[in-house]
Amino acid sequence: MSGTDRTQKLFAGGPVIILVEPQLGENIGMVARAMANFGLNELRLVNPRDGWPNEKARAAASRADHVIDHVVVFDTLNAAIADLHHVMATTARPRDMIKPVLAPEAACRQIHAQEALDQKTGLLFGRERWGLENHEIALADEIVTFPVNPAFASLNIAQAVLLMAYEWMRQSERVSETGFQAPDTKPARKEAISGLTDHLEQALEDANYFFPPEKAERMRMTVRSLFVNAKLQDPEVHALHGMIAALERRWLKKQQKKPDQSE
Repeated sequence: MSGTDRTQKLFAGGPVIILVEPQLGENIGMVARAMANFGLNELRLVNPRDGWPNEKARAAASRADHVIDHVVVFDTLNAAIADLHHVMATTARPRDMIKPVLAPEAACRQIHAQEALDQKTGLLFGRERWGLENHEIALADEIVTFPVNPAFASLNIAQAVLLMAYEWMRQSERVSETGFQAPDTKPARKEAISGLTDHLEQALEDANYFFPPEKAERMRMTVRSLFVNAKLQDPEVHALHGMIAALERRWLKKQQKKPDQSE
């Protein structure tokens, strides 16, 4: 079905759509088409299997060239979300982690409220075959899941994007006053949160916190989720860097005072 009026002005704004390691160019193109149908324009790819640009993607996009032409490719998910204030991960499977779980309608209400505060949001979508890994979901603030038939919970990536884009646009013209007051400072960007968790992880590694080895990866994921869920602002991130640095200096002094065991 086609009813495109190319004299109309394109919508602006909306969440950034981020595809993590997409495999087929055709799927990327169908995602771009779904985005264009419902007013979303910014598409980011993390390490697409077949590289970029991709002519199969352009063909499948059905003239959604304004989306395809402005695709940005990243090597890592951390880089793809670095400038965002808020990230939501879509998944159809239950996950063993403590995060709020939203339906598309509630998620899009929150996205609109954040847009009103000039905060940039991203929606993560995983690989065609198995979706997002747990360590990728750990970087998100919330999980979005779809109310599908549990006996056949199989959405392809373009369908999932279409559902979120539709819900975002459906609410666009009837968003009422939220009653929220804009804070003096915005939530810290994901880049700053990642830098903080890297700093803390290194300090904990030096202090032999990640023990026993078989639990180390889960402990690291818990540390990262802790700071993502805290919704820190920039001054708090700077303060925590200072606290970690102070503890590092104290630990170093204690190590230097220990008698040399080799004597």
